[in-house]
Amino acid sequence: MARPTSLHPTDLEMEILKVLWRDGPSPVRHVPDELVNFRDLAHTSVLTIMNIMVDKGYLQRVKQDNRFVYNPKITRRATTRNMLKDLVRKAFDGSAVAAMVNLLESADLDPKTLKQLRAAIDRKVKEQ
Repeated sequence: MARPTSLHPTDLEMEILKVLWRDGPSPVRHVPDELVNFRDLAHTSVLTIMNIMVDKGYLQRVKQDNRFVYNPKITRRATTRNMLKDLVRKAFDGSAVAAMVNLLESADLDPKTLKQLRAAIDRKVKEQ
């Protein structure tokens, strides 16, 4: 039986997207070297995954000179927001408050980070 299609990029697809978001449009040859800390993959394996990502609408493939260059069609911000919304819906019954409280209670946050979070909350209150 075929695996159901995911609404979000797989772990490997996310790692490839992170490389392209960070480095910009790149040929396939660039990506395996950047994935070494994540997973050691052959050039052909990365090529296969990136072509699947083109079919899924995550990447755009453009021919430049004698090679293909891949560019993300989805933004980091939109992708992470959609993934986070889905997680909040699934794990916290749609409660952003429950998700944030859980994060605050489970993370080791230094005073500087807490100050940044407080400033973000204060900005949000002023927007309301």
